[in-house]
Order: sequence, then structure tokens, then C-alpha cells
Amino acid sequence: MIARLLVSALIVATGAVMLAACGTGGARSATHQTADVAYAGSLQLLNEHTIGPAFAKATGYGYLGRGAGSFGLSKEIAAGEIAPNVFESIGSAPITELEPARTSWYVSFAASPIVVAYNPHTAYAPTLKLISEGKLPLTRLFSLLDTKGFLLGRTNPNTDPQGQAFCEMIDLAIRRYHLPRSLFTKILGPLDNPSQVFSETSLEARLSAGQLDAASAFESQAIELHLPYVALPPAINFGDPNLARTYATAKLTLAKGSVVHGVPLLVDATVIGHTDTLAADAFVRYQLNGPGKQAFIRAGYTSFPPIFVGTGVPKSVRDAR
Repeated sequence: MIARLLVSALIVATGAVMLAACGTGGARSATHQTADVAYAGSLQLLNEHTIGPAFAKATGYGYLGRGAGSFGLSKEIAAGEIAPNVFESIGSAPITELEPARTSWYVSFAASPIVVAYNPHTAYAPTLKLISEGKLPLTRLFSLLDTKGFLLGRTNPNTDPQGQAFCEMIDLAIRRYHLPRSLFTKILGPLDNPSQVFSETSLEARLSAGQLDAASAFESQAIELHLPYVALPPAINFGDPNLARTYATAKLTLAKGSVVHGVPLLVDATVIGHTDTLAADAFVRYQLNGPGKQAFIRAGYTSFPPIFVGTGVPKSVRDAR
């Protein structure tokens, strides 16, 4: 009899535990959620080697990432070809293209200016080094980019904000330093020049391998990859939010005829859709303060207090400021 009572008590207790688990299913299953992040290709090294693994370890959520040009990712999301729950772009335009169907807000929290990174082992490296040290005028950089045989790499301005900003930087520099207007086409060729344009995730690898003499890069990329680079003044590097009006004077006509103007190159993030939103919110929140924010700073980004734009920002994200 006692044995039967003990067995019955055990069954009841086990059932109670199972019911409790079911009753708290949302909380328990939360740890099995995944932040599925589509991000600008320039964030690949930082997200895959630092922030993603650290986020997963600190929160218990899963992490999955994919990198490409921000505008290209935006178009894939809009078409339903990919379904991330977090989207991180450089510049807000790729996110606002998804409003209001996919999201209604974004947060800006870091910036990284455009630089000209170079391979230290090519024939042009000594001259680029002198320019980077200020021993030759910056105008020498633009005449060097126009040198026959100089191998320049950049991303596609039709699909990537960095590609747009690099072309716009040339435009600003020509006007700022009173250089010949023809230099724009002589340096860049057509916007989608196949001899210059590479995917954002492969561009710096090509430079490191010596397949290019120099390439557009964010300063943070050059620092992370230990590549030497020529820094550009704030007036043309798109890295200072306070110079938005100056950057806006640069304009570029894209392949399909649309005209874009220069904007500060800020890191912007939003949550997309309704899948694993706890993990998605947590990933965005993780980057706004604490270890996530410090990872951006160590990687060479300029960090600033979060700037929220739009409506419907999750409270847990907004409270992270």
C-alpha cells in the first residue's frame, strides 16, 4: 500500500512539473530562439567572430548571420527571398525601403568613416604610405587612383551604401580640392565597372591577397584586418553625423536612373517580422550598451547614444539606451 502511494505521489509530482513546464513554455522556449541577422557585409568580421558568439554565450539565444550589400539584402527581404528577424544596414535607406510593411523603426548607434585601404606590398604602397602620413598632399591620392595600371577595388553603388559613399567621396573631393571634373569617370569608369566592383564580403580579402593595390573600406574594416589606410578628412569621409548637410551635396545617379544623395554612414538596426522576437530584440539591445557597444568601439567604430527613429520600438530595446 505504501509503495502504491509513493508511486502515485511520484506520478502526480511528475505531472505537476510537466504542467508547470507547459505553463511557462514561452519563457523556457525563449532560450531556444535564434537571432537571425542579415547585416551589411562590412560587419561580417565583427558579427561572426565577436558579437554573435558573445551574444549567444551571454544570453543563451542562438545566433545566425549572413552578410551582403545592404540594399541587396533589403531587396531580398522585401521579395520574401530571405526572412531574417534582424536587419543591420549601413545608412538607414535600406531599412526605410522596408517600411511600413516589414518594420516601422530603426536605431542608429555607431559610425565608421570611409578610408582608402591599401596593400603594403605593392609598387604603390610607399606613395600611399607617404600620403597617409601627411608627407604628400591628399590630392596626390586622387592622381594616383587615376594612374594607368593601378588596381582599385570598390563595391557596387547600386546595391551597397559603401559603394555609393565611395563614389560620392570622389565627387566631394573633386569639388573640395578643385580637381578636374573628368577625374570622376577616369578613376571609377562606369558605376558597375566589372574591373573594380566586388562583393563587400570579398573585397578586403582580395586586397589582403595582393589582387588589388587599394580599395574602399570602412576605417573599422581596415583596423580589424590590420590593413594600412589613407584616412580622409571628415568633410568627405561620411563618418560625422554633424556634417549631414555637407554629405547631402554629393549626388549619384544609379543604374536605373534614381538619384541618391550622400548621407552619414551610420550603423542602423531594426527587427523584422514576428519570428523569435525575444532573441531579435535581445540582439539589437546587446549592441547598444555593455559588451556589445565595447566590441564596436574596439573594432574602430565611433559609438554614440542610440538614436531611435520611427514608432513601435520594443520597450526592451528602447530601455537599453
